[in-house]
Amino acid sequence: MRILFTGGSGKAGRHVVAHLVKQGHRVLNLDLVPSNVDGVSDITVDLTDAGQVFSAFSGLTELDDLDADPGSLRFDAVIHFAAIARILLRPDTECFRINTTSTYNVLEAAVKLAIPKILFASSETTYGVCFAQGEVKPSYVPVDEQHPTVPHDAYAMSKVCNEACGRSFQARSGTDIYALRINNVIEPHEYEELVPQWNSDASCRRRNIFAYIDTRDLSHFVERALATDGLGYQVFNVANEDSSVGMSSAEVIKDFYADVPQRRELGEYETFYSIDKAKEMLGFSPQSRWRNA
Repeated sequence: MRILFTGGSGKAGRHVVAHLVKQGHRVLNLDLVPSNVDGVSDITVDLTDAGQVFSAFSGLTELDDLDADPGSLRFDAVIHFAAIARILLRPDTECFRINTTSTYNVLEAAVKLAIPKILFASSETTYGVCFAQGEVKPSYVPVDEQHPTVPHDAYAMSKVCNEACGRSFQARSGTDIYALRINNVIEPHEYEELVPQWNSDASCRRRNIFAYIDTRDLSHFVERALATDGLGYQVFNVANEDSSVGMSSAEVIKDFYADVPQRRELGEYETFYSIDKAKEMLGFSPQSRWRNA
């Protein structure tokens, strides 16, 4: 596949684009800085500028394209990861403006150019727990895609707005558009520092709903989403199967969620951030476990 990827230079994106190249895909990365990933082509683009976005989406990937049949140069999929990554990196108004404007521009260009598959990064923060003012608990556990999305912060508000745009663009075009509510992204080398804390202080993971996603399994998720067509507009939680604390599920419920409705029984160390939908609809099967790192 010819894949147009935004944000392939970021923490999550650079792992995913590397995986896609290894799978045999051709990847063009649109970002403010190069990815420096072998096999990935890079173009510097301001995604808040609709003209730049449309031009990059409809242009060439690399010099070899000059000798190719123009009809063969259409992209098969767009994966949009680029964003201001969290609160407190820019003023709230800028975080909201950049994230919503860039996503609108990406969705509009992809739909108008008839690119058949769009994946875009939403966030765990949409559930209103991560960046809440004070402590906010889930309405129920495990948290699935039907859970209310009423966040307190500009970053998560931008992601909720992006999901609304994705739903609307899908309704008018029929394009497959999947929103990925990605949990806290962890690179394999980070476990050495994180594991002692996860084992000793479960409260440090409260705002992440005691969940995480390993970059290797995030890459696998994207692979499965690309391979699964015909679902229209969908929202998927993206996390690993196990929780990100040393405590058992029962212990977490006792200490943190005693007053939170529990909708089903959980495995001994099962995530509180349900990935049942992705497993059933996409065949998502995360393999990494921090306990084995």
